[in-house]
Amino acid sequence: MEYIVALLPVIAFLLILIYLDSFKLIKKNLLVYSIIWGICAAILAYFINNMVVSIADLHNRAFSRYVSPTVEETLKSLFLIFLVMKGKIGFRIDGAIYGFAIGAGFALYENIFFLHEIPTDNMWLWIIRGFGTAIMHGGVTSILGVLLMHAREKQKGILKYLALGWLLAVFIHSLFNHFFLSPLASMFLILIIISSMEIVLFRINEGLLREWLELEFDTEVKLLGMIRKGVFLQSNSGKYLISIRDKFSKLVVFDMLAYISLYLELSIRAKSNLMLNEAGLPVKKDIAVNSKLEELKSLEKNIGKTGLLAISPILRISKKNLIKWSLL
Repeated sequence: MEYIVALLPVIAFLLILIYLDSFKLIKKNLLVYSIIWGICAAILAYFINNMVVSIADLHNRAFSRYVSPTVEETLKSLFLIFLVMKGKIGFRIDGAIYGFAIGAGFALYENIFFLHEIPTDNMWLWIIRGFGTAIMHGGVTSILGVLLMHAREKQKGILKYLALGWLLAVFIHSLFNHFFLSPLASMFLILIIISSMEIVLFRINEGLLREWLELEFDTEVKLLGMIRKGVFLQSNSGKYLISIRDKFSKLVVFDMLAYISLYLELSIRAKSNLMLNEAGLPVKKDIAVNSKLEELKSLEKNIGKTGLLAISPILRISKKNLIKWSLL
């Protein structure tokens, strides 16, 4: 029974977050890697914490309030930072789920460790660890994931938001370990705050994602229609392309137009798949997608970085847009 109340709540909370994600963008392998990293972070934290205590000869209370939150939140954040910087996460909701998964992995190992190290029949201890400490570990890393993705989408201030998210995670963790309230009251407070925060976050971000989808889907359909009708150069985007054509060779300009057309086609298909995911409808796989993606990469090489930068205002190329290729 101790194992159930110590381990099940954080797993159930993670599954609820995945269920709440209407667009179902989470990759199972990254989710598993996130949980595994959380476990690895807990193991590393055990050795680092012991080393710090032995060197600094800290009082147990000072250690739990200030040292362990700093060490543990730093270790948990590393894999999340890697995922964001490598462009493996597309949206803030994904950052929240992967962040919580890392915290869940950490909490699972930590609670299993304490179940073996603390021989007690006091069920309240495991209830508090399962519903309080474990949810706290997942929640604070989830907050960091959201802030990192917010900065990534804005394409600025990522170090500022990284510092803010890390400090917030350490602060909440430290505050929880201060035990200003009774352990039971702290548990309920964490449950209420983390649950409310995640629900509000999911609703706000799904609204923003839906708005982004509808706005760009309509724009891209119109642009692609103009290209296929041969009237693209009469549009504002076409006039912009004409204005920069003298800076590139005719062959590169031709490849730019081909790239814009293929990019729009794939982007529209990816957004259609996203809408089907949200509606719970099956997504049909296009066997030609891989060859089209290869063609897109070939055109990118021909155009070069300067050319891609020049046409980026037409396509609104960003990390959020590029992540959609995974939906194909």
